[in-house]
Amino acid sequence: MAKIKSAKKRIVTSELARQRNVAVKSRMKTHVKQAMAAIEAKDAEKAKALLPTALAEIDRAASKGVIHPKSASRKKSTLQRGAARL
Repeated sequence: MAKIKSAKKRIVTSELARQRNVAVKSRMKTHVKQAMAAIEAKDAEKAKALLPTALAEIDRAASKGVIHPKSASRKKSTLQRGAARL
């Protein structure tokens, strides 16, 4: 356990940030999985409805620094290519 006051504060701050990051990442993964499921099921209507929210969640995670910008770009590209095949 930390003894210095600033180190104790940093532990608390880091834990709060970690919990926020987990929530953002989980939300992003959920939306991406839903969109991918619609694409794999070849359900064009559902995929078209879910794609914008999935892309927005990926952008949100990247802007908050939860995922790397290039990782976000790769995920978005994969989703868009899949949707274009429908």
